[in-house]
Amino acid sequence: MQIETKLPKVGTTIFSVMSQLALEHKAVNLGQGFPDFEPPQALREAVTRAMAEGRNQYAPGIGLAPLREQIALKTERMYGRRISADTEITVTSGATEALFAAIAAVVRSGDEVIVFDPAYDSYEPAIELQGARAVHIPLTVPQFAIDWQRVREAVTPKTRMILINSPHNPSGAVLSANDLDELAAIVRDTQIIVLSDEVYEHIVFDGAQHESVLRHAELAERSIVVSSFGKTYHCTGWKLGYAVAPKALSAEFRKVHQYLTFCTFHPAQQAFAEFMASSPEHYLELPAFYQAKRDRFRALLKPSRLKLIDVPGGYFQLVDYSAIRDEPDTAFCEWLVKQGGVATIPLTPFCEQAPNTRLLRLCFAKSDATMDAAAERLCKL
Repeated sequence: MQIETKLPKVGTTIFSVMSQLALEHKAVNLGQGFPDFEPPQALREAVTRAMAEGRNQYAPGIGLAPLREQIALKTERMYGRRISADTEITVTSGATEALFAAIAAVVRSGDEVIVFDPAYDSYEPAIELQGARAVHIPLTVPQFAIDWQRVREAVTPKTRMILINSPHNPSGAVLSANDLDELAAIVRDTQIIVLSDEVYEHIVFDGAQHESVLRHAELAERSIVVSSFGKTYHCTGWKLGYAVAPKALSAEFRKVHQYLTFCTFHPAQQAFAEFMASSPEHYLELPAFYQAKRDRFRALLKPSRLKLIDVPGGYFQLVDYSAIRDEPDTAFCEWLVKQGGVATIPLTPFCEQAPNTRLLRLCFAKSDATMDAAAERLCKL
């Protein structure tokens, strides 16, 4: 039987490809964005305790009430916005599920969704599965900033959603308060929904403040904001995230969520509810934790022939490899993992059109030993 694919442009993700190559060639893996160190001990103990106490069946579809209450408290503490734990917060099976559910809930066939390249690779498939079209706007290099005039020109009567990501993956760029004002002016008096991917919200450096959409009163009324426990608590394999949205938007979001995963890992929800209450300093200390890793990694790479791009947020370092080889990024990544012993991620899979750059993404959410081993190999190139 011949199957007509609904996603003709989609194959195996670049993250899986590079991780497999890293295994085959015994390379240091700086590609896939996961920490190679453990979550806090108290959090792991809380999960074990929750399982021992019988928290092993379905959780409520929208998430455990104590966890939603802690999310509401954190949101008010961090962003000054008071939200309802009952009607405006939904716990999901990771941020990727939340992003998919948000798009599926409000985007219809024939709609357009504005995304910014380089864009995380799950965005466009979710849009295409709704029968909609992703409208790609390149970010300006090397700052990876949004050209708001191009956004104004891209908006049409078909525009249903604008999808933003700050801190940005893969560049680490962060949106300013002025950026959010520009966005608000564009969507004002329209029916456009904003989807804000904020999974690296607590990883912003050099004393800067994360400008969440939740901090912007006008935008918060028309936005779905997605966050990740995995990124914040070093446990990406647990696949736990959440979405915050006004009551009416949350109602639509939950219609999709209940038939997508219904609920998520019950013991981890209980553990996060306890840990957030007892250890709020964890996410408050995260910027300093990752800034130290960023600065250490950059110092290790300074003797190399790689040019380091500034990193305002997130846990990825972009490097320009043009002084080493002049070839497209995907080809260079394959050469590097096989010949240099380091797995990285090219930017091309994040873009509709291959960028005219020679940039790679390296993850520094790694132990000192991993960073040392990778830097030693990279400095030999």
